[in-house]
Amino acid sequence: MDSKKLKVAILGSGFIGTDLLIKILRSKYLDCTLFVGRNLQSSGMSKAVSLGVAVSDRSIEAIAENPKNFELVFDATSAHFHQIHAPILKKLGIIAIDMTPAQVGGMCIPAVNLKECLDKDNVNMVTCGGQASTPIAYAIGQVHKDVDYIEVISTIASRSAGPATRANMDEYIETTEKAVKVFSGAKKTKAVLVLNPAQPCINMQTTVFAKISKPDMVAINIAVDDIVKKMQKYVPGYSLVISPTYENNRVITMVRVQGAGDYLPSYAGNLDIINCAAIATAEEYAKRKYGIQEY
Repeated sequence: MDSKKLKVAILGSGFIGTDLLIKILRSKYLDCTLFVGRNLQSSGMSKAVSLGVAVSDRSIEAIAENPKNFELVFDATSAHFHQIHAPILKKLGIIAIDMTPAQVGGMCIPAVNLKECLDKDNVNMVTCGGQASTPIAYAIGQVHKDVDYIEVISTIASRSAGPATRANMDEYIETTEKAVKVFSGAKKTKAVLVLNPAQPCINMQTTVFAKISKPDMVAINIAVDDIVKKMQKYVPGYSLVISPTYENNRVITMVRVQGAGDYLPSYAGNLDIINCAAIATAEEYAKRKYGIQEY
């Protein structure tokens, strides 16, 4: 264990949790001291064991019994279970990064409000669609303070939507809409998630529609380009497919997210983007603790 790395644990051994583990093992600032699931025979748990990472099938109890071994916990379970885990982690003095749409902690979009999040002991990574669309909505909102309506439509490969994603569909919609509204200042927002069963599997694509009276397209394009560059610093597979265009009284923009292909297939950009955002956030907690500054 590296004393200069932040000690973290992962709750949840599914797609997201296992991909998080691979990313953490590559991090200069994080050390995964425990990988927690429910079934020691699951593919995620087996992967962790093969990588020499300590595992447990005792859920939050495994963390509560040895709280000094963890400074931060990624909760990759479900919205329902995070509501149970959150007060326990708070009592133990452990920072929580919530990968579910539970809306317990402060919403965190690293490209937008990372510094503000570091003062919180529980941050919510919103949703995959929220991580993809909110930065664009925020950029538009910075140019225009009178946005009437923003609609975001994310299309993902059906095979990249695991049981937790499907179980949290209502929470996904509500949380995404809330994030887009809060960060853009739009009067009304709507979120749509499409699970596409096409073979071969498609990459994640998110389209943002904004209704604005007399939009300044030059300023909007500059703001969107800037936020895309910020996103690419921690999500390399994030790219602008359609630059902001004014059509049928709406500003239209589309982004695509291709995953890094760590544990998940590269088409699972929806899972990759939320994990990249969570890792970027956790690493900032670590840098602040150890006084690390990067230039």
